[in-house]
Amino acid sequence: MPKTLPEVFIIESLTFDDEKQDLFEGRILSDILRKNDKEPIYYYIRTQKELVEVLKLFEESRYRYLHISCHGGKTSMETTLDSIPFDELGDILRPHLKYKRLFLSACNMVNNTLARHIMQGGKCHSIIGPFKPVYFNESAIFWASFYHLMFNENESSMRLKDLMGCIKKLNLLYNIPLNYYTISKQHKQGYSYRKVTARSRS
Repeated sequence: MPKTLPEVFIIESLTFDDEKQDLFEGRILSDILRKNDKEPIYYYIRTQKELVEVLKLFEESRYRYLHISCHGGKTSMETTLDSIPFDELGDILRPHLKYKRLFLSACNMVNNTLARHIMQGGKCHSIIGPFKPVYFNESAIFWASFYHLMFNENESSMRLKDLMGCIKKLNLLYNIPLNYYTISKQHKQGYSYRKVTARSRS
């Protein structure tokens, strides 16, 4: 397994209206991580072409965690100017996610269709993100809290047990429903699935 660094690489893309309202969640998250002695890398993009190029920089960075903050739906990811269907998005992301984790701050995107296109035939460790619409302020606070707790628990890795414990605790506070897909040799499709909501206790 190639050596990776336990740092967060953030890619963000918003609508023009979001830009006017200064709703840069990814930028806020980057600032908070820096204040916690981490070394995040942040890029703002507006097109699919830029996404492809920035992912090359993600690969070069050897960072272990990719965080994408954007708009999305049940079948596509939205950049400022482009809509990227999940089949294309899977082809774009999959080669860059071997032995890495993907965190998506995007309403409705994290579902079985996305997991299938990214995780089948690949070696992405996990995908975590909301499966329902989330307000900007709730999302920004949730992800800042998530990374703070995870890195405070272990600066060098994110273990399955710690991940599940963290997102369950945060859901009791913020009630942001998440889907969690993780690589699994025991499942035919190559990954397992868990839904985490505020009522989850198992």
